[in-house]
Amino acid sequence: MRKRSKFKHSVYLLVALAMLLYALPKLSFQNGSGWVLGFGLVWCVFAFLVIASHLHFIIGVDEEKQKRLDAVRKAKLAQWQGQWNEEGRVSQRS
Repeated sequence: MRKRSKFKHSVYLLVALAMLLYALPKLSFQNGSGWVLGFGLVWCVFAFLVIASHLHFIIGVDEEKQKRLDAVRKAKLAQWQGQWNEEGRVSQRS
């Protein structure tokens, strides 16, 4: 399931790159009208954000973060279980 998801993101990344490469020559970045320049810049920024988000997922930065969070959860669980065991021992002594 994980491989299919990365394949999907790879396809979307290629589509976003193709759209960007197709649109860049057609967008006007000259000092003409402010609206045209603004639209071209905003469109490119959004395209780069889409590309960056797919690269972020494909590279697997989220997987590394998930592993660290799982380690923290396991440590907290062990700490809570230790506290419960100590409380149980204290109540048994009384």
